[in-house]
Amino acid sequence: MKQPLNEYPRPQLQRDSYLCLNGYWDCTISKNEGLPTSYEGKILVPFSPESSLSEVNKAVQPDDYLFYRLIFKLDDFEIKDKVILHFLAVDQIAEVYLNGQYLGKHVGGFLPFEFEIKQYLKEENELIVKVQDLTDTSFLSRGKQKLKHGGIWYTPQSGIYFPVWIESVSSDYIANIKITPDIDNKEVIMNVKGEAKEVDIIFDEDNIYRIKTNVDERIKIKEMHLWSPESPYLYHFKAKTDHDEVSSYFAMRKFSLVKDEQGITRLGLNNKPYFMKGVLDQGYYHDGLLTPPSYEAYEEDINLVKLLGFNTIRKHIKIEIPRWYYECDKKGLIVWQDFVNGGENYKFLTIAAPLITGRHHKDNNYKKFNRESEEGRKQALQEFKDTIEYLYNVPSIGLWTIFNEGWGQFDSVPIYNELVKLDSTRLYDHASGWHDQGISDVKSYHVYFKHFKIKNKEETSSRAIILSEFGGFVLPVEGHMIKGNHVYRFFKNKEEWLKKYQDTIQKDVIDNIPHGLSAIIYTQLSDVEEELNGFVTYDRQVVKVEPQQIKEINDKIDY
Repeated sequence: MKQPLNEYPRPQLQRDSYLCLNGYWDCTISKNEGLPTSYEGKILVPFSPESSLSEVNKAVQPDDYLFYRLIFKLDDFEIKDKVILHFLAVDQIAEVYLNGQYLGKHVGGFLPFEFEIKQYLKEENELIVKVQDLTDTSFLSRGKQKLKHGGIWYTPQSGIYFPVWIESVSSDYIANIKITPDIDNKEVIMNVKGEAKEVDIIFDEDNIYRIKTNVDERIKIKEMHLWSPESPYLYHFKAKTDHDEVSSYFAMRKFSLVKDEQGITRLGLNNKPYFMKGVLDQGYYHDGLLTPPSYEAYEEDINLVKLLGFNTIRKHIKIEIPRWYYECDKKGLIVWQDFVNGGENYKFLTIAAPLITGRHHKDNNYKKFNRESEEGRKQALQEFKDTIEYLYNVPSIGLWTIFNEGWGQFDSVPIYNELVKLDSTRLYDHASGWHDQGISDVKSYHVYFKHFKIKNKEETSSRAIILSEFGGFVLPVEGHMIKGNHVYRFFKNKEEWLKKYQDTIQKDVIDNIPHGLSAIIYTQLSDVEEELNGFVTYDRQVVKVEPQQIKEINDKIDY
């Protein structure tokens, strides 16, 4: 029986109780929103019906309803005080039923949700998930998906696309742990959420701390090892109540703005200037779309980024399975995490023309930015907050990108001020590319068709300058691509491509570092559909240039 992605998906809150529900489910697509009495066929969860790995290969339209059904038993599964059903992501609107009981509804295609189900369980259980995916016909978050896809907009996908699982827990179970490293005081702050009054934090036999729950507790780190891409040290521990135990980890590190010897504002890691050289990663796969074919695919992508000589990766307009972040944590790769965009149909003059004109607009003009729906704005802000809460503990995340290129942008100033209250431990880019509102930690540029040059050094007095997208050089590989070449520069062979890359790194990056440049993100790691500007092909079969050659060029980038 196939059961893809069946390993425990959540390394920072892992317990022994685990029943993976990935595998073949019944599936049907209908214009009728009522629960079906029969199903058309099977779908391999957690792959979307639009993907080849799902074995369905059929697109879900905005007026369709996608239904899933799974019949399962819990014969060998220990039932404790509570049984929790977890969904890591369902795109876009999900309603869930168990044994005829309505469990609830979740709106938003990129964040996890769960239900407590013990009271509804039987000897044999019927789980039904009803999904509607409006894609880009509503204000809901959709990322890079578009019904009329092409260019920088990709094939839409629907339904369950991340793992589904069940765990059984005691009434004193650990619901969550909020972890905040404080390297300046050599402490880690833990806030363990749950019904128990106290919990043991166990590093090893000689390091056990009993702390109260639901309050911030400080734990001294006896021998502090700082995390960095060069030395990605992780502290593994267990949190234990009388009847529950989870495994987790954290790292001691600090992201902040710092001044260099010339008084220039730089991005800092562990209180020192640190040049973040990274690559854009959209997390798309030719056979699984937003779903990796295996966790090994995650590892291979991250290994390639390290081999290419990058220390940073920008996760672009997507949230991943927690195991992806774990690979970055343990292998030493700083993550710039984008929030996922929504909003109504975008205007060309707002989202694309600034690349050429350089014109910025005030983002409280909701009509210009296609954010006229108050409900949509409230939904987006809540998802931003939920994203921070969901990924707060990930050591490698060093920067949040709130908006990218004006896609559904609105009210950056109050949003930034509100989000900083939730997480002041990371840096923020409120407007990647354009429509800068003069706030947050960085001034962010996207430059593709001309050389980048910092002209106004006064910008570096309070914010760091970053080149958050550049490059995009195309090197096509016959037999390993979808035909297309969206606006980027085309090269006939490796030699031409490599020469251009080396020249760009020198002129756009190295020459600008003395003038304030603090970070770069090259576009991009892999080809995605019609975009052929990756270091590796969309099918991940061909690395287009020798990684060591790129690493030798990238190694020259530093303060």
